[in-house]
Amino acid sequence: MNTRVASMFNGFKLNKIDFNVLSKISSLMTHIKENWDDYVRNSMRAVGVPIAAFLVFLGIWAASASQIQTSLGVVPGPSAVWTQFMVLVDEHKEEAIKEEKFYERQEKRNAKKLAKNPDAKVKIRQYTGKPTFIDQIFTSLITVTVGFLFASIIAIPLGILCGMSSTMYRALNPLIQIFKPVSPLAWLPIVTMIVSALYVSDDPMFAKSFVTSAITVTLCCMWPTIINTTVGVATIDKDLVNVSRVLRLGWVTHIFKIVLPSSVPMMFAGLRVSLGIGWMVLIAAEMLAQNPGLGKFVWDEFQNGSSNSLARIMVAVFVIGLVGFLLDRVMLIIQRSVSWDKSAEIR
Repeated sequence: MNTRVASMFNGFKLNKIDFNVLSKISSLMTHIKENWDDYVRNSMRAVGVPIAAFLVFLGIWAASASQIQTSLGVVPGPSAVWTQFMVLVDEHKEEAIKEEKFYERQEKRNAKKLAKNPDAKVKIRQYTGKPTFIDQIFTSLITVTVGFLFASIIAIPLGILCGMSSTMYRALNPLIQIFKPVSPLAWLPIVTMIVSALYVSDDPMFAKSFVTSAITVTLCCMWPTIINTTVGVATIDKDLVNVSRVLRLGWVTHIFKIVLPSSVPMMFAGLRVSLGIGWMVLIAAEMLAQNPGLGKFVWDEFQNGSSNSLARIMVAVFVIGLVGFLLDRVMLIIQRSVSWDKSAEIR
């Protein structure tokens, strides 16, 4: 009897739970039905409009490309550029297979050598094949990341100092305004000569080309971060500054509790601009100095002058733009994660 009652009671609880779930699902469906037009409208704005604009761009490009004749042939349309992109991907895969076989042959040779003489000295030689398009993308990404990080390490403290001290601002502002508009074309030969003179080693940790490109990026992209951080710190709400004085916060505590949180929007606006400038500067530096990376790839294809060179250059152009867009999105995500006001709209 007790077992039967218990089973009835459990069935009652289960039915009650099922009813609650069904009730919530029904409420959700009702809400979706009532706001369906808003969902569709927002989806069209977020996804449909960019896709439509891109399709219009592809249509104009495809229609006009065949009408333009260059020294390398007709300007390639979207289909020709996509074909060359897939060719570049296939070339990367083929090169990866060659590299794998190269190391396998070395391992077999060394194994035979050690089998004959266990005390023999064996070496693993590095693969010296031509870097592929994909390899050069990663080379450029590493270089711009290092240059941007060094620029940020220099620019953020200087911006905070200039924003907190009018004396430091008056001292450094003329130098900032002088060096801010200097082109990477002017910095590059200076940096190249200085690196060649000072970075001398029989077994360098980093290639000179990498150091030269990273320093050039640093020198060209730090200025927007310094200026925006200075403005952000100088325009902190006076009430917050007064609260810090009343609480008698120390200098370091004042910076980390008041200054940095309040200046995050302006600081990240400068960082995003700096990263975009750094990426643009790096491509130009690689092209002119023949340092490994996407810039060198573009210049090599231009010098090659084959029938596919123009399509390959256009592939590089789209990849450079796409990487720049993704880098900006990454900075946007970081800004949202460190910003104290999570409800603020960040674009």
